[in-house]
Amino acid sequence: MRQTETPRIPRTLSRALPKAVAATVAAGLLATGCSLSADPGSDKTEAKAGSLAKAANLKGVKVTVGSKEFTEQLILCEITAQALQSAGAQVTRKCGLQGSDTTRKALTSANIDMYWEYTGTAWISYMQHTKPVPGSQGQYEAVKKEDEKENGIVWLDYASFNNSYAIGAKAGKAKELGVATLSDLAKLAKDKPAQASLCTNSEFAARDDGLPGVEKTYDFKLPSDSVATLQEGAIYNAVDKGDPCNFGMMTNTDGRVKALGLTILKDDKAFFPLYNPAVSIRKQVLDANPNIAKVLNPVAKALDTKGIRSLNSQVDIDGLRPPETATKWLQNKGFIG
Repeated sequence: MRQTETPRIPRTLSRALPKAVAATVAAGLLATGCSLSADPGSDKTEAKAGSLAKAANLKGVKVTVGSKEFTEQLILCEITAQALQSAGAQVTRKCGLQGSDTTRKALTSANIDMYWEYTGTAWISYMQHTKPVPGSQGQYEAVKKEDEKENGIVWLDYASFNNSYAIGAKAGKAKELGVATLSDLAKLAKDKPAQASLCTNSEFAARDDGLPGVEKTYDFKLPSDSVATLQEGAIYNAVDKGDPCNFGMMTNTDGRVKALGLTILKDDKAFFPLYNPAVSIRKQVLDANPNIAKVLNPVAKALDTKGIRSLNSQVDIDGLRPPETATKWLQNKGFIG
């Protein structure tokens, strides 16, 4: 990624609010020092003790938990807040800050104490490295070491799911066209470019870690009439209907992948950077309250791709609110009562 580019923001592609409304509301709230919360009343949520409370006691600890504004982040914010509350902490929520840069600055300026960040975002966007580190563990260790040394930010254990860019298709259509990997898509694009039609948003179409990088790595070039630029929220339905495209830009953890019967093509040359999430927390806060790690590390271990897709789907498809989705998940895992 070039340093002048807009930072990559991994995301579940549907927003909790329409983009224009979210931008206006968030700007006003940030100007007054407030936050765009997933649920204005959720600071009063009482999370009962479960297995996390047995691991550590946070009675008397006061912390502020933040997040970005998209569905997955709102859910992670609530999971974190309720987990800490169940162990006795007093939690202030600032869920729904707009964008990666805003949320990161809220952390480094001590306006929030912690939030879930993605390893690829930190490495490429904040630390300004141009090449990702291979492997989830390697990328995590590199981010963890540099962020603590340079910025006083500690990374707790990371979750196994990877919220990176991807290219997907309707499962039946992919099978019909014989496409299971990005190498298969490249071959199709060379032989029958019209059938390799792709829906993308304007950002993915221009980014080095988007379509241009995919085409360079897999040695193909889609003609302009085989690429449709859509609003990001419309891509999944377009791919589902096969109109105007058979393939589309997606993210690995979006709930609509499963809900619409879509399939993610295998990135067989490992082009896309890894975006594993972990709680990033100010070192001063963790040093004063080391039991926070004992509460949140088991949560990270339990979050996998299948689970986060289900949680995202419950909000984006089923219409549940992030607080109740988080509560159900924590209770099902036995983390809270």
